[in-house]
Formats: sequence, structure tokens, C-alpha cells
Amino acid sequence: MKAGTATLYVVATPIGNLSDVTLRALEVLRAVDVIAAEDTRMTARLLDRHGIAGKMVAVHEHNERASAERITGMLAEGKSVALVSDAGTPAISDPGACVVAAVRAAGYPVVPVPGPSAVVAALSASGFENSRFLFCGFLPARGAERRGMLTDLVAQPAMLVFYEAPHRVVECVADLCAILGGEREIVIARELTKIHETIHRCRLAEAVAWLEADDNHRRGEFVLVVAGAAQVHASDEVDYDGTLKILLEELPLKQAVALAVKLTGGSRNVLYQRALALKGDA
Repeated sequence: MKAGTATLYVVATPIGNLSDVTLRALEVLRAVDVIAAEDTRMTARLLDRHGIAGKMVAVHEHNERASAERITGMLAEGKSVALVSDAGTPAISDPGACVVAAVRAAGYPVVPVPGPSAVVAALSASGFENSRFLFCGFLPARGAERRGMLTDLVAQPAMLVFYEAPHRVVECVADLCAILGGEREIVIARELTKIHETIHRCRLAEAVAWLEADDNHRRGEFVLVVAGAAQVHASDEVDYDGTLKILLEELPLKQAVALAVKLTGGSRNVLYQRALALKGDA
């Protein structure tokens, strides 16, 4: 293969198992003049495995804007550049979007070279039949911000897909349960394609206990897939009290009512009055 002159290739690399790299990705990495890598040490492992000697420059979250200008300059010289992240596809919850935007704005071609994806891998093994999903990336680290974002997703009928770090996965899953409801199912996928790959499906109400049952359950990189909200139709009989009771156990009255409105499609005034009555009975 001969790389295109003054072309940026956005190359997906393995998310764990180095054998998952595509033939086309290897061809591009061999052919380009420069490989722009999130972590040159990580990329060197992949290149060494496949006998590729390439000139690398570092492009990470701390130098991405300066690197975008540098890469655009390389393209202006007629060079070809492959952009890679540590794992998966650049610019998807990884550095790269700034570089791609700058290159496109400068008028140079951007060529995607697709490959391994943690999101797609987790979805394919989830067993959920819904064909729609919403990839949300990493939720906010702060609890209040995380719960606020989840509140906006309560009524979303598509599957919800999140990335999460090991040191936050328990509190994240606890918030998923509190906001989305314990009856929804979740698939916890950790260390995908690696030696200790684990894919566990359960109700959200059971998920924290599973994570805490074994230290190994909380290690590695996580993809969380949560079932979407059940669709409620106006003609359906809705158990307002049942929904409100569950929400009131975890949330203040106003927030519980707001979520109940999204979940049931019922009148806010009716649900507010029912919530007051339930609180009075408690």
C-alpha cells in the first residue's frame, strides 16, 4: 500500500488483544510517514509485535492543540500521518477530535480506518435485543453532576452505554440504580479482549453487590450497558404509586416527582399530589 500524500488516517487499534488489529490498519501504519500516538510506549508494543518501524510523535490530551498545528504542518509538507490512541478509535472518548477538526479545516483529507471497539464488543455480547443505543462515554466524576446527567436520561428508550474507571465503578453503578431504577438490567463488561475478560448481566439492584463480592470484579477498564426505559403508552394502565414509592425511597420529593413524570408520562400535578399522600402515609 502507498499512503496518500498529505492525508490523515484515523486508525483504530486493539482494545486489549494485539491480534485484533486489522490488516488494513497494519498496512497504513507501515506506509505513513509519521504515526501520531497518544502514548508512544503503548503504540511501540503494537508496532514491535508486527515488525513495523515508524517515526512517532506524541499527541495526548495535554498537547493536542499544539500537536494539531504540528500535524497540519506535516501535511502541508506532503507527509502522510496515522493518528492512533492507546486503544480503540481516536476521538471517541480519547484524544484526536481536535486534530481531526484542524486537519479538516485546513482542507486536507481525513480517512477513517475502522477496527476494534469496546462499545460494539460490549453490545454484541450483551444479549439486549434493542437495536438502538446511546453512547454516553464517561459520566462526570462528581456525584451530583453524574446524577444530574442520569436524570436527563431516565426516559431514554435506547440502551445506554458508558465507560467507567475502576475506582469509580461502584459509585457509578449505585447512581445508575438509584436514578434509573433497580429493575433495569445492566451488562458489566470489564477487560474486554484481555486475559481476565468478564461479562456479567444482572438487574441494577444486584450490580453493586456483584462488584463488591470480589476485588477482581472492580479491576480493569469497564463498559456498562444499561437497558433503555420501557415505553409507556397513554392507553396503558400505569402504577403511579408503585413508581413513586421506589423513587421516594432514594430521592427528595420534587426530584422523585420529576422522574416519575418522565417514566410514566403522567400529569405532574397528579403525581405530585400522590407523592404528598404517600409521604404522609409513611
